Amino acid sequence: MKNIISRITVEVLGSPKDHVEKALQQVIKKLREEKDVKVLKVEEFECKQMDNKLWNTFADIEFETPILKRVLDICYDYMPSTIEILEPAGLEMDTNDIADVFNDFLTRMHRYSMVLKKLQTENIYMMKELEKIKEKK
Repeated sequence: MKNIISRITVEVLGSPKDHVEKALQQVIKKLREEKDVKVLKVEEFECKQMDNKLWNTFADIEFETPILKRVLDICYDYMPSTIEILEPAGLEMDTNDIADVFNDFLTRMHRYSMVLKKLQTENIYMMKELEKIKEKK
């Protein structure tokens, strides 16, 4: 399979301004260190203050990898706002590779689902305990 070239947009929102700018730099540095990923181009944009007084900056990052699963890993690990697959125009894949991608996706979805269910259960428990405290007053 040909290398896959993708472009992601990574955003950072927070405060203070210098923290937001440094956080974006750390994301770019970490992406450059990823195994089987070659960063081809980085276009950073000015950090601007939003109406809610928080600071926002972002970067468009083009990268190349020979492994489709690594594209999915980048999406999970860096949570980009957008992703574009730039090359190749058509992908031919082995069915085992496709199965690996989907199985990884499902594993992560099940993990997130378990975390959400746990949080829901804890929330219900805390609400019941809060009601008990209110009734005692």
